[in-house]
Amino acid sequence: MKEIVRGAIIILFISGILLSINMKLNEGGGSGNKNTITVYNWGEYIDPDLLMQFEEETGFKVIYETFDSNEGMMGKIEQGGTSYDISMPSEYMIEMMKEKDLLIPLDYSKIPNVKHIDPYFLNLPFDSGNEYSLPYFWGTVGIAFNPTLLEGQTFESWDNLWDPSLKQQVILVDSARETIGMGLNSLHYSLNSTNLDELREATDKLNKLKPNVKAIIGDEVTQLMVNGEASIALTWSGQAADMMYENEDIDYIVPEEGSNLWFDNMVIPRTASNIEGAHAFINFMLDPEVAAQNADYVGYSTPNLSALDFMDAEVIEDERFYPDEETRNHLEVYRNLGLEMLGHYNELFLEFKMNRK
Repeated sequence: MKEIVRGAIIILFISGILLSINMKLNEGGGSGNKNTITVYNWGEYIDPDLLMQFEEETGFKVIYETFDSNEGMMGKIEQGGTSYDISMPSEYMIEMMKEKDLLIPLDYSKIPNVKHIDPYFLNLPFDSGNEYSLPYFWGTVGIAFNPTLLEGQTFESWDNLWDPSLKQQVILVDSARETIGMGLNSLHYSLNSTNLDELREATDKLNKLKPNVKAIIGDEVTQLMVNGEASIALTWSGQAADMMYENEDIDYIVPEEGSNLWFDNMVIPRTASNIEGAHAFINFMLDPEVAAQNADYVGYSTPNLSALDFMDAEVIEDERFYPDEETRNHLEVYRNLGLEMLGHYNELFLEFKMNRK
Protein backbone atom coordinates (compact mmCIF):
# COMPACT_ATOMS: atom_id res chain seq x y z
CA MET A 1 0.00 0.00 0.00
CA LYS A 2 2.87 2.37 0.89
CA GLU A 3 4.39 1.70 -2.55
CA ILE A 4 1.12 2.66 -4.24
CA VAL A 5 0.86 5.89 -2.19
CA ARG A 6 4.52 6.72 -2.89
CA GLY A 7 3.94 6.12 -6.62
CA ALA A 8 0.88 8.32 -6.62
CA ILE A 9 2.80 11.11 -4.86
CA ILE A 10 5.60 10.88 -7.47
CA ILE A 11 3.08 11.03 -10.32
CA LEU A 12 1.38 14.07 -8.76
CA PHE A 13 4.76 15.74 -8.23
CA ILE A 14 5.81 15.18 -11.86
CA SER A 15 2.39 16.32 -13.10
CA GLY A 16 2.77 19.50 -11.06
CA ILE A 17 6.16 20.19 -12.63
CA LEU A 18 4.80 19.59 -16.14
CA LEU A 19 1.82 21.85 -15.46
CA SER A 20 4.14 24.57 -14.21
CA ILE A 21 6.31 24.27 -17.32
CA ASN A 22 3.22 24.42 -19.54
CA MET A 23 2.00 27.55 -17.77
CA LYS A 24 5.39 29.17 -18.24
CA LEU A 25 5.34 28.32 -21.93
CA ASN A 26 1.92 29.90 -22.29
CA GLU A 27 2.55 33.16 -20.44
CA GLY A 28 1.90 36.37 -22.33
CA GLY A 29 -1.02 35.49 -24.58
CA GLY A 30 -0.01 31.93 -25.31
CA SER A 31 3.63 32.62 -26.08
CA GLY A 32 5.68 29.44 -26.38
CA ASN A 33 8.78 31.64 -26.43
CA LYS A 34 8.00 35.29 -25.96
CA ASN A 35 11.35 36.26 -27.49
CA THR A 36 10.76 34.37 -30.77
CA ILE A 37 8.28 34.69 -33.61
CA THR A 38 7.77 32.23 -36.47
CA VAL A 39 7.02 33.81 -39.86
CA TYR A 40 5.44 31.69 -42.62
CA ASN A 41 5.79 33.37 -46.02
CA TRP A 42 6.09 32.73 -49.75
CA GLY A 43 9.61 31.94 -50.98
CA GLU A 44 11.86 34.89 -51.81
CA TYR A 45 9.21 37.30 -50.59
CA ILE A 46 11.09 39.47 -48.10
CA ASP A 47 14.43 41.23 -47.91
CA PRO A 48 16.51 39.08 -45.49
CA ASP A 49 18.24 42.20 -44.19
CA LEU A 50 14.92 43.37 -42.83
CA LEU A 51 14.56 40.23 -40.70
CA MET A 52 17.90 41.04 -39.08
CA GLN A 53 16.89 44.69 -38.65
CA PHE A 54 13.64 43.62 -36.98
CA GLU A 55 15.56 41.39 -34.58
CA GLU A 56 17.98 44.21 -33.71
CA GLU A 57 15.25 46.82 -33.20
CA THR A 58 12.77 44.71 -31.22
CA GLY A 59 14.77 41.96 -29.55
CA PHE A 60 12.57 39.27 -31.08
CA LYS A 61 14.31 36.39 -32.83
CA VAL A 62 12.73 35.36 -36.16
CA ILE A 63 12.27 31.77 -37.32
CA TYR A 64 11.45 31.97 -41.03
CA GLU A 65 9.71 29.26 -43.03
CA THR A 66 8.29 29.32 -46.57
CA PHE A 67 5.39 27.79 -48.50
CA ASP A 68 4.68 27.52 -52.23
CA SER A 69 0.87 27.51 -52.32
CA ASN A 70 -2.01 29.01 -50.35
CA GLU A 71 -3.58 25.58 -49.97
CA GLY A 72 -0.36 24.06 -48.60
CA MET A 73 -0.01 26.93 -46.16
CA MET A 74 -3.56 26.61 -44.84
CA GLY A 75 -3.24 22.84 -44.53
CA LYS A 76 -0.17 23.13 -42.35
CA ILE A 77 -1.77 25.78 -40.15
CA GLU A 78 -4.86 23.59 -39.78
CA GLN A 79 -2.68 20.70 -38.62
CA GLY A 80 -1.38 22.91 -35.82
CA GLY A 81 2.02 21.25 -35.51
CA THR A 82 3.95 24.52 -35.70
CA SER A 83 2.92 27.71 -33.91
CA TYR A 84 3.13 30.16 -36.82
CA ASP A 85 2.81 33.73 -35.59
CA ILE A 86 2.61 35.45 -38.99
CA SER A 87 1.57 34.28 -42.43
CA MET A 88 0.94 35.97 -45.82
CA PRO A 89 -2.09 34.37 -47.53
CA SER A 90 -3.76 35.71 -50.65
CA GLU A 91 -7.17 37.37 -50.55
CA TYR A 92 -9.41 34.37 -51.36
CA MET A 93 -7.52 32.24 -48.84
CA ILE A 94 -8.22 34.76 -46.10
CA GLU A 95 -11.93 34.18 -46.70
CA MET A 96 -11.41 30.44 -46.36
CA MET A 97 -9.31 30.82 -43.21
CA LYS A 98 -11.94 33.07 -41.66
CA GLU A 99 -14.60 30.44 -42.32
CA LYS A 100 -12.45 27.83 -40.59
CA ASP A 101 -11.71 30.13 -37.63
CA LEU A 102 -7.96 30.01 -38.33
CA LEU A 103 -7.24 33.72 -37.79
CA ILE A 104 -6.90 36.02 -34.79
CA PRO A 105 -8.37 39.56 -34.99
CA LEU A 106 -5.76 42.32 -35.20
CA ASP A 107 -5.24 44.74 -32.31
CA TYR A 108 -4.82 48.12 -34.01
CA SER A 109 -3.58 49.78 -30.83
CA LYS A 110 -0.38 47.84 -31.52
CA ILE A 111 -0.18 48.72 -35.23
CA PRO A 112 0.11 52.53 -35.44
CA ASN A 113 1.84 52.28 -38.83
CA VAL A 114 -1.45 51.23 -40.40
CA LYS A 115 -1.88 54.97 -41.12
CA HIS A 116 0.65 54.62 -43.97
CA ILE A 117 -1.44 52.21 -46.07
CA ASP A 118 -3.21 53.61 -49.12
CA PRO A 119 -6.96 53.60 -48.23
CA TYR A 120 -7.66 52.09 -51.66
CA PHE A 121 -6.19 48.81 -50.38
CA LEU A 122 -8.20 48.70 -47.16
CA ASN A 123 -11.72 47.48 -46.37
CA LEU A 124 -11.88 45.12 -49.34
CA PRO A 125 -14.61 42.45 -49.64
CA PHE A 126 -12.42 39.51 -48.60
CA ASP A 127 -11.86 41.12 -45.17
CA SER A 128 -14.27 43.97 -44.63
CA GLY A 129 -12.92 46.38 -42.02
CA ASN A 130 -9.55 44.59 -42.09
CA GLU A 131 -10.46 42.71 -38.95
CA TYR A 132 -7.93 39.96 -39.66
CA SER A 133 -5.49 41.19 -42.31
CA LEU A 134 -3.40 44.04 -43.65
CA PRO A 135 -1.95 44.24 -47.18
CA TYR A 136 1.65 43.20 -47.76
CA PHE A 137 2.06 43.31 -51.56
CA TRP A 138 -0.28 43.59 -54.53
CA GLY A 139 -0.09 43.13 -58.26
CA THR A 140 -1.70 41.88 -61.45
CA VAL A 141 -1.70 38.87 -63.76
CA GLY A 142 -0.68 39.57 -67.35
CA ILE A 143 1.61 38.67 -70.22
CA ALA A 144 5.41 38.99 -70.21
CA PHE A 145 6.88 38.96 -73.70
CA ASN A 146 10.15 39.57 -75.53
CA PRO A 147 9.53 41.58 -78.74
CA THR A 148 13.03 40.77 -80.05
CA LEU A 149 12.02 37.09 -80.30
CA LEU A 150 8.70 37.82 -82.00
CA GLU A 151 7.62 39.14 -85.36
CA GLY A 152 5.70 42.22 -84.33
CA GLN A 153 2.94 40.47 -82.37
CA THR A 154 1.36 42.52 -79.59
CA PHE A 155 -0.81 41.48 -76.64
CA GLU A 156 -3.37 44.19 -76.01
CA SER A 157 -5.94 41.37 -76.02
CA TRP A 158 -5.84 37.88 -74.50
CA ASP A 159 -6.98 36.62 -77.90
CA ASN A 160 -3.58 37.55 -79.32
CA LEU A 161 -2.17 34.44 -77.61
CA TRP A 162 -4.22 32.30 -80.02
CA ASP A 163 -2.34 33.74 -83.04
CA PRO A 164 -1.33 30.69 -85.19
CA SER A 165 2.11 32.23 -85.72
CA LEU A 166 2.93 31.68 -82.02
CA LYS A 167 3.20 27.91 -82.24
CA GLN A 168 5.11 26.45 -79.25
CA GLN A 169 5.93 29.90 -77.86
CA VAL A 170 3.49 30.47 -74.97
CA ILE A 171 4.31 29.43 -71.40
CA LEU A 172 1.42 29.17 -68.95
CA VAL A 173 1.58 29.26 -65.17
CA ASP A 174 0.77 25.95 -63.50
CA SER A 175 -2.25 27.29 -61.62
CA ALA A 176 -5.94 26.65 -62.23
CA ARG A 177 -7.27 30.07 -61.19
CA GLU A 178 -4.80 31.96 -63.39
CA THR A 179 -5.02 29.75 -66.50
CA ILE A 180 -8.76 29.08 -66.43
CA GLY A 181 -9.13 32.74 -65.49
CA MET A 182 -7.28 33.76 -68.65
CA GLY A 183 -9.80 31.76 -70.67
CA LEU A 184 -12.68 33.39 -68.82
CA ASN A 185 -11.21 36.87 -69.33
CA SER A 186 -10.76 36.27 -73.03
CA LEU A 187 -14.52 35.62 -73.25
CA HIS A 188 -15.35 38.68 -71.09
CA TYR A 189 -16.55 36.47 -68.23
CA SER A 190 -15.83 36.98 -64.53
CA LEU A 191 -12.71 35.46 -63.00
CA ASN A 192 -15.00 34.27 -60.21
CA SER A 193 -17.53 32.61 -62.50
CA THR A 194 -19.45 29.69 -61.02
CA ASN A 195 -21.44 29.21 -64.23
CA LEU A 196 -20.57 25.73 -65.47
CA ASP A 197 -21.41 26.62 -69.07
CA GLU A 198 -19.00 29.56 -68.97
CA LEU A 199 -16.28 27.41 -67.42
CA ARG A 200 -16.83 24.75 -70.09
CA GLU A 201 -16.60 27.37 -72.83
CA ALA A 202 -13.39 28.81 -71.33
CA THR A 203 -11.80 25.35 -71.12
CA ASP A 204 -12.80 24.51 -74.69
CA LYS A 205 -11.18 27.75 -75.84
CA LEU A 206 -8.01 26.92 -73.88
CA ASN A 207 -7.91 23.53 -75.60
CA LYS A 208 -7.66 25.40 -78.91
CA LEU A 209 -4.55 27.16 -77.56
CA LYS A 210 -2.75 23.83 -77.30
CA PRO A 211 -0.57 24.22 -80.45
CA ASN A 212 0.87 27.48 -79.07
CA VAL A 213 1.67 26.18 -75.56
CA LYS A 214 5.35 25.49 -75.00
CA ALA A 215 5.04 24.50 -71.32
CA ILE A 216 2.93 24.77 -68.18
CA ILE A 217 5.37 25.45 -65.34
CA GLY A 218 6.04 27.50 -62.21
CA ASP A 219 8.94 29.71 -61.18
CA GLU A 220 11.22 28.16 -63.83
CA VAL A 221 9.64 30.51 -66.36
CA THR A 222 11.68 33.45 -65.07
CA GLN A 223 15.01 32.00 -66.11
CA LEU A 224 13.63 30.75 -69.42
CA MET A 225 12.45 34.25 -70.30
CA VAL A 226 15.64 35.89 -69.05
CA ASN A 227 17.80 33.51 -71.10
CA GLY A 228 15.72 34.04 -74.24
CA GLU A 229 14.58 30.41 -74.25
CA ALA A 230 10.95 31.55 -74.15
CA SER A 231 9.25 34.57 -75.66
CA ILE A 232 5.79 34.77 -74.04
CA ALA A 233 4.56 33.92 -70.54
CA LEU A 234 1.38 34.21 -68.52
CA THR A 235 2.75 35.51 -65.22
CA TRP A 236 2.36 37.75 -62.19
CA SER A 237 3.53 41.36 -62.34
CA GLY A 238 6.29 40.93 -59.78
CA GLN A 239 7.67 37.92 -61.59
CA ALA A 240 7.61 39.96 -64.80
CA ALA A 241 9.53 42.73 -63.00
CA ASP A 242 12.21 40.21 -62.05
CA MET A 243 12.47 39.12 -65.70
CA MET A 244 12.73 42.72 -66.90
CA TYR A 245 15.43 43.53 -64.36
CA GLU A 246 17.58 40.73 -65.77
CA ASN A 247 16.66 41.23 -69.45
CA GLU A 248 15.72 44.72 -70.66
CA ASP A 249 14.17 43.34 -73.85
CA ILE A 250 11.22 41.92 -71.91
CA ASP A 251 7.97 43.86 -71.57
CA TYR A 252 4.75 43.29 -69.58
CA ILE A 253 1.11 44.09 -70.32
CA VAL A 254 -2.33 43.46 -68.82
CA PRO A 255 -4.73 42.81 -71.73
CA GLU A 256 -7.66 45.14 -72.24
CA GLU A 257 -10.37 42.58 -71.35
CA GLY A 258 -9.14 42.75 -67.76
CA SER A 259 -7.35 40.40 -65.39
CA ASN A 260 -6.72 39.58 -61.75
CA LEU A 261 -5.85 42.21 -59.16
CA TRP A 262 -4.35 40.22 -56.30
CA PHE A 263 -3.32 40.95 -52.73
CA ASP A 264 -1.08 39.07 -50.33
CA ASN A 265 -1.72 40.00 -46.73
CA MET A 266 -0.24 39.75 -43.27
CA VAL A 267 -2.34 37.76 -40.78
CA ILE A 268 -1.94 36.21 -37.35
CA PRO A 269 -2.96 32.53 -37.47
CA ARG A 270 -4.94 30.95 -34.65
CA THR A 271 -1.81 28.84 -33.97
CA ALA A 272 0.20 31.93 -32.93
CA SER A 273 2.14 31.55 -29.72
CA ASN A 274 3.57 35.09 -29.64
CA ILE A 275 0.79 37.51 -30.44
CA GLU A 276 2.73 40.46 -29.09
CA GLY A 277 5.66 39.70 -31.38
CA ALA A 278 3.33 39.16 -34.33
CA HIS A 279 1.86 42.65 -33.95
CA ALA A 280 5.35 44.10 -33.61
CA PHE A 281 6.36 42.41 -36.88
CA ILE A 282 3.31 43.72 -38.77
CA ASN A 283 3.93 47.24 -37.48
CA PHE A 284 7.61 47.03 -38.44
CA MET A 285 6.81 45.91 -41.99
CA LEU A 286 4.43 48.86 -42.36
CA ASP A 287 7.14 51.41 -41.57
CA PRO A 288 7.48 53.45 -44.80
CA GLU A 289 11.25 53.04 -45.17
CA VAL A 290 11.04 49.34 -44.39
CA ALA A 291 8.19 48.85 -46.87
CA ALA A 292 10.13 50.75 -49.56
CA GLN A 293 13.25 48.65 -49.03
CA ASN A 294 11.19 45.46 -49.13
CA ALA A 295 9.43 46.49 -52.36
CA ASP A 296 12.75 47.33 -54.01
CA TYR A 297 14.11 43.90 -53.07
CA VAL A 298 11.06 41.76 -53.91
CA GLY A 299 9.93 43.65 -57.01
CA TYR A 300 6.21 43.65 -56.26
CA SER A 301 4.02 46.71 -55.71
CA THR A 302 3.65 48.08 -52.20
CA PRO A 303 0.27 49.22 -50.80
CA ASN A 304 2.16 51.56 -48.43
CA LEU A 305 1.43 55.08 -49.67
CA SER A 306 4.10 56.71 -47.51
CA ALA A 307 6.72 54.24 -48.76
CA LEU A 308 6.43 55.68 -52.27
CA ASP A 309 8.32 58.77 -51.05
CA PHE A 310 11.38 56.57 -50.50
CA MET A 311 11.27 54.80 -53.87
CA ASP A 312 12.61 55.69 -57.31
CA ALA A 313 10.17 57.77 -59.33
CA GLU A 314 10.92 55.59 -62.35
CA VAL A 315 9.52 52.58 -60.48
CA ILE A 316 6.35 54.04 -59.01
CA GLU A 317 5.48 55.94 -62.21
CA ASP A 318 5.63 52.74 -64.28
CA GLU A 319 1.94 51.99 -64.89
CA ARG A 320 2.72 48.40 -65.80
CA PHE A 321 3.36 47.78 -62.09
CA TYR A 322 1.59 50.71 -60.46
CA PRO A 323 -1.53 51.06 -62.64
CA ASP A 324 -3.74 54.05 -61.92
CA GLU A 325 -7.02 53.69 -60.05
CA GLU A 326 -9.11 53.72 -63.22
CA THR A 327 -7.14 50.75 -64.55
CA ARG A 328 -7.30 48.92 -61.22
CA ASN A 329 -11.07 49.32 -61.14
CA HIS A 330 -11.19 47.39 -64.42
CA LEU A 331 -9.50 44.41 -62.76
CA GLU A 332 -11.04 41.73 -60.54
CA VAL A 333 -10.08 40.31 -57.17
CA TYR A 334 -10.34 36.55 -56.64
CA ARG A 335 -13.12 35.48 -54.30
CA ASN A 336 -13.39 32.27 -52.32
CA LEU A 337 -15.58 30.07 -54.53
CA GLY A 338 -15.86 27.23 -52.05
CA LEU A 339 -14.12 23.86 -52.11
CA GLU A 340 -16.61 22.24 -54.50
CA MET A 341 -16.26 24.95 -57.16
CA LEU A 342 -12.48 25.17 -56.73
CA GLY A 343 -12.43 21.43 -57.28
CA HIS A 344 -14.30 21.97 -60.54
CA TYR A 345 -11.72 24.57 -61.64
CA ASN A 346 -8.94 22.09 -60.84
CA GLU A 347 -10.66 19.30 -62.77
CA LEU A 348 -11.01 21.50 -65.87
CA PHE A 349 -7.40 22.62 -65.57
CA LEU A 350 -6.25 19.01 -65.33
CA GLU A 351 -8.36 18.20 -68.39
CA PHE A 352 -6.66 21.02 -70.28
CA LYS A 353 -3.19 19.80 -69.28
CA MET A 354 -4.01 16.20 -70.19
CA ASN A 355 -5.30 17.28 -73.61
CA ARG A 356 -1.85 18.66 -74.42
CA LYS A 357 -0.30 15.18 -74.32
